[in-house]
Amino acid sequence: MNIFVAKLSSKTKGEDLQRLFSRFGEVASAKVIIDKNTGFSKRYGFVEMPDERAAYEAIEKLNNTELDGSQIIVKLSVPSEPGQEKRERKSFRREG
Repeated sequence: MNIFVAKLSSKTKGEDLQRLFSRFGEVASAKVIIDKNTGFSKRYGFVEMPDERAAYEAIEKLNNTELDGSQIIVKLSVPSEPGQEKRERKSFRREG
């Protein structure tokens, strides 16, 4: 089960999420999303837990709690629907 974690502190790392969520069960993966351009945290991440019951317990117990000085949001990650495309990026190249 994939879990979305938001409002992370800029200093929170994947290892911190791994440690926090492992209190509730096995954690298959934990990652904080990093901006490719700046190298800084985007302040959200994802945790994958194979046991659905443990994942729901973690969501219930960790939502609106504090981690590294930030009150975090923890909820079930909902995949984007098929056919739903990302916003188009505008090109700043001159045509002509």
